[in-house]
Amino acid sequence: MGKPWGSDVPDGFEEFAYARGRRLFRTALLLAGDWHLAEDLTQATLAKLFASWAKVRRAEHPEAYARSVLVRTYLSHHRLRRSAERPAVGELPDVVAPQGDPELRVTLLAALGELGPRDRAVLVLRYWEDRSVEETAAELNTSPGAVRSQCLRALARLREALGPQSDLLRA
Repeated sequence: MGKPWGSDVPDGFEEFAYARGRRLFRTALLLAGDWHLAEDLTQATLAKLFASWAKVRRAEHPEAYARSVLVRTYLSHHRLRRSAERPAVGELPDVVAPQGDPELRVTLLAALGELGPRDRAVLVLRYWEDRSVEETAAELNTSPGAVRSQCLRALARLREALGPQSDLLRA
């Protein structure tokens, strides 16, 4: 049986998309806070990677390259839709949290949703994706010093959004 997408799919792309697609989607969901937008961002990212697959394949860290494309696609989307109406999500999707306190997870996700896109991106990359300052700086196309100061400000805003529950971040 041949390739499901036809013979014009570059070698290795299908395997990469299959192996990394769920993780890209999870990051997109954390960034966007909306299931459907996360799907769109993931699809747009994979389309961009497909278009430049020869370059991506030669990259030292293709997954980091893909994450950078995803974050920049998210930030670009947010800039383009700044004044657009955003629907309020009444309930969270039915997914099982792999571990930890579900209430804490929902509380943190709600507070994260109140942050601006750059603050949200830096916190997701640094703490949810567990990237180093240097990796985060490379993915956001900024300096390590800017990442450090933005992390401090974003964490302060997150604590403010959490209000009395901000001690959850210290646990």
